[in-house]
Amino acid sequence: MNASEDKLAPAVRSILATARERSGGAERLDVDARSFPAAVEATEAAGRVPVVAEVKPTSPTTEGERTDDPVDLAREMVAGGATALSVLTEPEHFGGSAENLRRIRGAVDVPVLRKDFVVREAQLDAVESDLILLIARFLDEQGTDSLATLYEAARERGFQPLVEVHTREELDRALEVGAEIIGVNNRDLGKLEVDLDTFERLAPHVPEDVTLLAESGVTSVADVRRMRAAGADALLIGTAIMDGDVEANTERLTTADAERASRAAETSDAETDAGPTSSESTDAKRGRAESTDTTPRNTDTNQ
Repeated sequence: MNASEDKLAPAVRSILATARERSGGAERLDVDARSFPAAVEATEAAGRVPVVAEVKPTSPTTEGERTDDPVDLAREMVAGGATALSVLTEPEHFGGSAENLRRIRGAVDVPVLRKDFVVREAQLDAVESDLILLIARFLDEQGTDSLATLYEAARERGFQPLVEVHTREELDRALEVGAEIIGVNNRDLGKLEVDLDTFERLAPHVPEDVTLLAESGVTSVADVRRMRAAGADALLIGTAIMDGDVEANTERLTTADAERASRAAETSDAETDAGPTSSESTDAKRGRAESTDTTPRNTDTNQ
């Protein structure tokens, strides 16, 4: 169903091969998850950009390694306004661990995503988190469980599954299993190249009642605004935050919409009776938590 494994970048093939052999937890988990959609809504209500800041000591696509205590990094991200955190638990290629996730989740009060290559149901039970990443490209393949199986198993345990997609076919599969949180990865795992057009192509096909994230390649305030204009409810950002002053970088990216939000707030009362302007209607579509609309999102870029 997915692209064949030989089309993956060598580093990704190695990660996937290791993931297939990784064991799971000793007992089935029962997670009391912090709501990610509610956190996104609260962040937007406060006039900030919802950012999932990633605690990523290293990766195959970056140079060097951060040796800071992961808990200290996480606290700096939250202090900078992060809506949620993403914590790598893959040890060999990303320098992550389940223990890092446990410590971070115990130290903050925002939702925490476990970012790893989970390919079998037993691996869901390795460690508690609020969200768990399911990469559509790696599932429904030999040696892995199906996306539908893992999605339902994750929900039964209390996790909020974040289904990651890169193509229209993967997006359709995510929607077929009922995914409520979807991330569009701008990075092609075959070539490890990043193209923000990927999100812009797929976003119009995502229903309004889905919480939609843009992942990879967001390095600047301009990129944040571009992805928001294309329909991103939140952005997952790693390197641009980890490279330098973590708290300052997080604050810079989470306040990218602050000026526009302030202007909208100042004029909202005067324009209530007249109906929303095009800019305000785009902002309104991001009030996601109570939406039941399944029509495609409006991605007007003339805002």
